[in-house]
Amino acid sequence: MELQSPPLFHHTYHLFLLSIALILSFNLLYIFRSNLKRRRTSTEIERKISNVSDAVRLLNTESDGTTDVIVVGAGVAGAALACTLAKISYFLYYLLTVVTDCVDGIEAQQVFGYAIYMDGRNTKLSYPLEKFESDVSGRSFHNGRFIQRMREKAASLPNVKLEQGTVTSLLEINGTVQGVNYKTKDGQTLTARAPLTIVCDGCFSNLRRALCKPQVEVPSSFVGLVLENIDLPYANHGHVILADPSPILFYPISNTEVRCLVDVPGQKVPSVASGEMADYLKTVVAPQIPPELYDAFVAAVDKGNIRTMPNRSMPAVPQPTPGALLMGDAFNMRHPLTGGGMTVALSDIVLLRDLLRPLCNLNDATTLCNYLECFYTLRKAIPRRFYTQRTNRIKCLVFYFLLQPVSSTINTLAGALYKVFCASPDPARKEMRKACFDYLSLGGMCSEGPISLLSGLNPRPLVLFLHFFAVAIYGVGRLLIPFPSPKRLWLGARLISVSI
Repeated sequence: MELQSPPLFHHTYHLFLLSIALILSFNLLYIFRSNLKRRRTSTEIERKISNVSDAVRLLNTESDGTTDVIVVGAGVAGAALACTLAKISYFLYYLLTVVTDCVDGIEAQQVFGYAIYMDGRNTKLSYPLEKFESDVSGRSFHNGRFIQRMREKAASLPNVKLEQGTVTSLLEINGTVQGVNYKTKDGQTLTARAPLTIVCDGCFSNLRRALCKPQVEVPSSFVGLVLENIDLPYANHGHVILADPSPILFYPISNTEVRCLVDVPGQKVPSVASGEMADYLKTVVAPQIPPELYDAFVAAVDKGNIRTMPNRSMPAVPQPTPGALLMGDAFNMRHPLTGGGMTVALSDIVLLRDLLRPLCNLNDATTLCNYLECFYTLRKAIPRRFYTQRTNRIKCLVFYFLLQPVSSTINTLAGALYKVFCASPDPARKEMRKACFDYLSLGGMCSEGPISLLSGLNPRPLVLFLHFFAVAIYGVGRLLIPFPSPKRLWLGARLISVSI
């Protein structure tokens, strides 16, 4: 006698296949319309710029020896911004407010993707670089060496003047920022004036509150170690261990060193001075590390050079101020699990460069302010006037999906991945974590899409949206096949609610 599957199984199986077909259809639609979206992005930027009076293009371009732009900050954002704006012939007064220690000559390591470990299994996710030049890849390095190189490059440019000091306040006259007040390293209090001041002095910015309404959260801290003379299981790849309670990262930073970052949830971490941290790393973290890295990890803990750093998250909530702009971590932060901070900062610099390029003179405060507001709009791809109007939510979504907001996409992805990758006693979140790992392990489109988002190679929100729900559908489908019991149906419903 031939056995037949229950009708419920057939029904569920067909629904699952239909869901997959819809996802594939959306992806085909995305591929077909990608070129159209790119053209629309360009048109949108040009339209916004053209709304500003064209008279500014006719202004005298001869420099009178004054400063055009003040860049406050010495990190990645500040140094890269100084180099970029100098190349479009502005005269910059570049203030080094943070003393910290371009990729050539610093033993920077090429990175071609990630390896993810969970419950004794692992999978490799490589960047989809087939359409790019052979030298395109990620880079990992000693942060201090990289920043120092960028400072040296900025200092070598003829229209950049470097001054080491500490900015104490913005110089604001009649509601317009016209420069900064700062102290030099020998204690003198001086003033620097310019029509545009760009503040990118990092996560500890003391000027942030004058230009935005900060909402800083500290979901966790990173505990940093350096492993010496060790080869990672997958060469030229970052390694992510989905441990309990939260992820652990390994990535090469020189020819002989590997950086390890252990995420510790909460705002308090075990004390380094008392030895509590070393004990935590050996007893809780070390047993979850791949065997190939165990001995080197323990040796690094015993060596004692353990550093901690709070992981900050802060949405971009600008308070547009004539004559001033926030950038980098002073303006917007996300959990550093995905390493997206530099990508967002450099993307913002490119956007600002393209906006300011038509301006031959920055002394028209009204015109300049209009351009700066375009920056805040385009980095999120949603016009500011839509932010608080419920009736315009559909318009917000249209703008969001048509444009390619690198910062918004990476910020969303960083927050979502951190929540998914952290361990939880909630069965639904456990199932979501497993579904995410297994989905990425499928390879092909299932891994290339998310890794292209993670790297910034493809910042389209539609791709993020599709893969986000594909993971949820994949997780629910696994629960309902072959026999959807009431418990599994309830867990599937909880998984959907967790994903939302």
